[in-house]
Amino acid sequence: MSEEYILSMKKWCEEILESYDASAEKLERRVASEELESWQNDLIQFKDQLLDTISFDKKELYERANSLYLQLEDFFNEEDETEDLEMSRVHQQSLSVPIGAHTLPPLPYNYNALEPYIEREIMRLHHDKHHKSYVDGLNKAEKEMQKARKTNDFSLIKHWEREAAFNGAGHYLHTIFWNIMSPKGGGKPTGMLLQEINQTFGSFENFKKHFSEAAKSVEAVGWTILVWAPRSRRLEILQAEKHQNLSQWDVIPLLVLDVWEHAYYLQYKNERGKYVDNWWNVVNWKEVESRLQQAKQLLWEPF
Repeated sequence: MSEEYILSMKKWCEEILESYDASAEKLERRVASEELESWQNDLIQFKDQLLDTISFDKKELYERANSLYLQLEDFFNEEDETEDLEMSRVHQQSLSVPIGAHTLPPLPYNYNALEPYIEREIMRLHHDKHHKSYVDGLNKAEKEMQKARKTNDFSLIKHWEREAAFNGAGHYLHTIFWNIMSPKGGGKPTGMLLQEINQTFGSFENFKKHFSEAAKSVEAVGWTILVWAPRSRRLEILQAEKHQNLSQWDVIPLLVLDVWEHAYYLQYKNERGKYVDNWWNVVNWKEVESRLQQAKQLLWEPF
């Protein structure tokens, strides 16, 4: 594990303790002092252990840190102190993945756990070889684009953007994929998910048939994906051919620019560059910031 990651975790602990100290008086009015003392001692102990051992793996570190964060968050009322501390901001920033430093997430079960439905060797190759290649490709593309920014040489930017899209989509989709399978899976959903499925597709059987047929008819390589569409606020089934489609899944767009000819041709003719240069004069940054604030409420485990 990189020293940079260890140091970022240590910094995160220090920031959390600093935020806690600033609001301790408010906390003590409604949380038992022994609970606060126990939490504080656990966090300090965790921070002190970080640089004294190499026995942790990245997933274990994340889980311990996240547990401490969630415990403190529970001490606060949702409407005031959590917002005052900006805990989501601290948590998200300190655990961000540096450019070119994505890692292969561990499988949440053994290679043979999904047998007889998916054999051990398939899982081993799929995870250790194929997914690993996406991680490596994404890291290389990010580093090359960072190099382009430093040298101001963008002659290969189209290539590296394509590489980032292809490998990033592969990495993010597979990271989801491993976790939506389980040796204890099968059957049918319950609760809120089943309600949403019934509302959108009419029944679980209708949904299962639709999803299966979509999966069988994807052309060439690709995925079939059940998604939550925030704008329509319902479930949808999508096909993704070539799995990246020059984009990346599991992300929320913050700033977008339409460069189809219909967006600029009547005014700029074939001078797309001029259109792009002038577009920066109309960007609504307050809206972009608002979207970022909302997106950061989602705290996925970083890999």
